Order: sequence, then C-alpha cells, then structure tokens
Amino acid sequence: MPKLLIVDDEPDNIELLARRLTRRGFEVVSANSAVEGITKAEAEQPHLVLMDIKMPQIDGLEATRRLKANAATRHIPVIALTAHAMAEDRALALAAGADEYESKPVDLPTLLAKMTALLPAG
Repeated sequence: MPKLLIVDDEPDNIELLARRLTRRGFEVVSANSAVEGITKAEAEQPHLVLMDIKMPQIDGLEATRRLKANAATRHIPVIALTAHAMAEDRALALAAGADEYESKPVDLPTLLAKMTALLPAG
C-alpha cells in the first residue's frame, strides 16, 4: 500500500483529501506545517508528498526545495497543491523541485492519474 504524506496548514483540507485517498487504498500521514512536513518526510519515507504551497512561516516551495536538497528525501516525488491556479505558480513549483502540480479544489481523477505516474510500480 503506497504511503502518502499530505502537508497542509488547513486541517479540513487534510481530512477531506486523506479520507478520499484512504478509501482508494493509500496509507496517509499528515503534517500541519512545512517544518513538520520536512521532518515527517525524512522519518516516514512516504512514496509521495502532496505539498500545499501557501503556508505560513515556510511555504511549500521552500519545503520542496529542502526535501529535494536532502539526500534522505530527494527521491520522494512531490505534487504541489495550490488554490492559486496561475501559470506562474506552476512554473515556480516545478522550479522548486516539485514533480507535478495540481490546483485546488483537487479534481480527484486528475490527481490520482498524476500520482499513479509518479508512484513506483508494484
């Protein structure tokens, strides 16, 4: 069962997405801040991270940069999630090291297709 890490400062967003993904067979762990997300990614070694971009203190772009700079986490695919569906947001997320980008509210079939493409086979 693939393990996902959802990093979002809005507990309702985590709960909604976690419930939908758990029903589809994923193990879900979560973090309420970028700092906690970085720590949990290293400790939990999820198969994929769903990273909110707009968070206080450290945003998801910086958290993604730190994950990709760390030898222990750079292999973990990151999908950036943001409510701001602007073309430059996608470019910034990919430049920060995100492997994919999805706008909120999340279209689950689209997100699942992106996740499937990034998750290891098996």
